[in-house]
Amino acid sequence: MTLVVPFDGSKLAEAALVRATAFGSVFDEDVLAVSVIPKGNPKYAREHGWLEQNEEFEMETIVATLHEQVTDLSPSADFRHNVVGRYATAGSIAKQVRKIAQKEDASMVFIGSENAGRLATTVSSVGSTVATAQAYDVVIVRDCTPSKIAKIRNASSQEAKSDFYIPE
Repeated sequence: MTLVVPFDGSKLAEAALVRATAFGSVFDEDVLAVSVIPKGNPKYAREHGWLEQNEEFEMETIVATLHEQVTDLSPSADFRHNVVGRYATAGSIAKQVRKIAQKEDASMVFIGSENAGRLATTVSSVGSTVATAQAYDVVIVRDCTPSKIAKIRNASSQEAKSDFYIPE
């Protein structure tokens, strides 16, 4: 089984990845960070901090940056990215994450989100859609500041699986 973490590079996604890594160590399960990237959408990429204001959209650069971020936080985690259409909705992005979670037989999905799972959610939340699946348990990480996050990240004793990204 696998622990899946939707990863967009945000502080909450980082916290979810670090927590999933800690759980993975305890339960002896693999961790898979998944990034879903709308193809050729610089506005979306800028909103997520993947591009600077005047930077051109380059898929390889975005994927490599996300992959490096994952391996810095969790050297033992696997990384996968999926590309969706330029104007993909939060629902279609969440659908990709859910498909991967099901394909990987995820036992848990760690979602970094301020509003996933609450009674009132925003329509644009990827996390709330992923959290509704019943095929796996969901851990919602709402706070990226616990002092233990840095301690866990720095104490990780797992070997790195990869330290580079090879474009397809």
